Amino acid sequence: MERGTLERGAAERILQRLDWQVVRRLDGLLQGDYRSLFYGYGVDFADLREYQPEDDVRYIDWNVTARMDAPYVRKYVEDREITAWFLLDLSPSVDFGAAKTLKRTVLIDFVTTLTRLLTRHGNRVGAVFYDSKVERTVPAGGGQLQVLRLVNDLLKQPKLARAPFTNLTPLLEHGLHTLRRRSLVFVVSDFISEPGWERPLSMLKQRHDVLTIRLWDPREMELPDVGLVIMEDAETGEQLYVDTHDKKFRQRYQAAAQEREAGLSQSFKRAGVDALALSTEEDLVRAIVRFATLRQRKK
Repeated sequence: MERGTLERGAAERILQRLDWQVVRRLDGLLQGDYRSLFYGYGVDFADLREYQPEDDVRYIDWNVTARMDAPYVRKYVEDREITAWFLLDLSPSVDFGAAKTLKRTVLIDFVTTLTRLLTRHGNRVGAVFYDSKVERTVPAGGGQLQVLRLVNDLLKQPKLARAPFTNLTPLLEHGLHTLRRRSLVFVVSDFISEPGWERPLSMLKQRHDVLTIRLWDPREMELPDVGLVIMEDAETGEQLYVDTHDKKFRQRYQAAAQEREAGLSQSFKRAGVDALALSTEEDLVRAIVRFATLRQRKK
């Protein structure tokens, strides 16, 4: 049997599994209303309501405000048609995790679920693959065949055993320079990267609705006490023997991880983006519902 046939079968099995285990549950929990996750960009006037803190002052209706002696804002019906792009970090560090659930596995499940939800509602999706450089672009398209094509391409993407330390700036700049129409942009990465990506991410946010999905594994935060182990840098291949029985070493490791987490939180805040931390051990449905709730509150 040809390799392409096998891969198409694998993509179909992934989609069927997620339709059953994730999408159906999301339909029940969100009651089919995905507006908290996906906004359109139309400007059709819908209604007026009293101004609330954090509302955009550009939408204040000054004539109504003068008559009512209180500020009122215009509400708009958003265009249902969305073009969504997934900027995907497929560098070696995403191949970290437990044997059955690597960060790459979580990435594929997340992308499959979101593209399924989007295309099911008539939207178009595309993707940009990055490993040590911008590798390829999957043009935006709609329908289930587009979802299967994207998943199939992800499964075919070679895994790099070694690569220069990841620099996400080229991926974000690629999106900045090539995505012309205002879009919904998902940046999916573990954000283990050279510094400097905050600025292009912030510039991307000024042109598009940008959501960052930060992949992580609990073992990156805290080492288990399992004795002597070999730790290897997934990107450079550098190896180091460490004794995890050493309580002080585990404490230093945890402190460094917490410092890294605090730095990432500040970076996302400076860039002005919503960030979803997606663990290899977290239920995908719960993570997406949590993110939908955060988006709805901000909206």
